[in-house]
Amino acid sequence: MYELALVVGFGILVYRNTRIRDEELSVLSRKISDKLGKLWDIAHQGMRENRFLRAEKALLTILKIDEKNAAAYNRLGILYAKQREYKDAIDCFEIASSIEPTASSLHNLGLIYYETENYQKAATAFEEALKLEEELAARHIAYAKVQEKLGNFKLMLDELERAVKLEPNQESYGLLAHAYEVAGMQAEADQIKERIKKHVSSSAKPRRVLRPKRVII
Repeated sequence: MYELALVVGFGILVYRNTRIRDEELSVLSRKISDKLGKLWDIAHQGMRENRFLRAEKALLTILKIDEKNAAAYNRLGILYAKQREYKDAIDCFEIASSIEPTASSLHNLGLIYYETENYQKAATAFEEALKLEEELAARHIAYAKVQEKLGNFKLMLDELERAVKLEPNQESYGLLAHAYEVAGMQAEADQIKERIKKHVSSSAKPRRVLRPKRVII
């Protein structure tokens, strides 16, 4: 009987200690979450106001707390890229992509490689980004620009044609027309220029105001 009471008492003690520990961890988790939230606010505000040192400190503090925070590495990479610190930007985007490969982090990495004239690595990064998200015209345009630098004109045209299908606007049409000229396809370039003229004229026409129908009750 005494042994049974001892076991029950020990079980109650373990349960109570476990509950206290869980409550303490819950409070600690909320405190960390609140701190991270405040740090993100500081980082975003610093980026908006071009207070880069303040934003950098906030992001680095986030990474001290959560060293595998891919979003913080990606944001830090953008911050370094704005300051033309390309080596640091590449390091951040590569780490972000290794932790959590997203179309945005890979696209950003490709842009920095392009800026530093490392076109082959830029092409690889853009390819990986397109595998994750191919319905955005900007990704195809960036990949096309790299292919132009690499001399792959057919692939460049394919990507720009895809961009035009996704977003048929003046910018995408203009890039495609230029690409046709670079590739020596003047007839195709002229056709695109005619489309641009039609697009501009149609968008310039004032829309007819539709008056509401008069309904007699």
